[in-house]
Amino acid sequence: MSMTVNSERLARCAALASVVGAALLIGAGTAAADEWPSDNGGALSVYETKDFAVPSDPDYWNPFSDRHRLSSPFGTSTRIVCTSFHGVQQDCWQADLDGNPHKLNKAPLDVPWAGSAQTGRFGPNHDVYPG
Repeated sequence: MSMTVNSERLARCAALASVVGAALLIGAGTAAADEWPSDNGGALSVYETKDFAVPSDPDYWNPFSDRHRLSSPFGTSTRIVCTSFHGVQQDCWQADLDGNPHKLNKAPLDVPWAGSAQTGRFGPNHDVYPG
């Protein structure tokens, strides 16, 4: 009889641990959103844009295109805000479906781009939605 009681307790404890563990995992999946950028007292220009080439756009695949590329599950359908310094795009943030901003990651190399570094430009940025 005592073996049955211990087995039942063990089963209840295991079930409780499973529920608590699942609740912790669900809570961990909700990451805090980033904040929209500010101009830092005029040092940076902050602007909204949708001028990105996305995979459905032929410029995305064109190695001679100077357009910035965006890899995002939202394409350009949600708000995108970027910063620039002396006309050079720096960082960008894109809203999720709830309107929360997320800083876009920069791909280390914008492939495909066949331009030349001798022009003084190193090509367009390739921004990637985090996740």
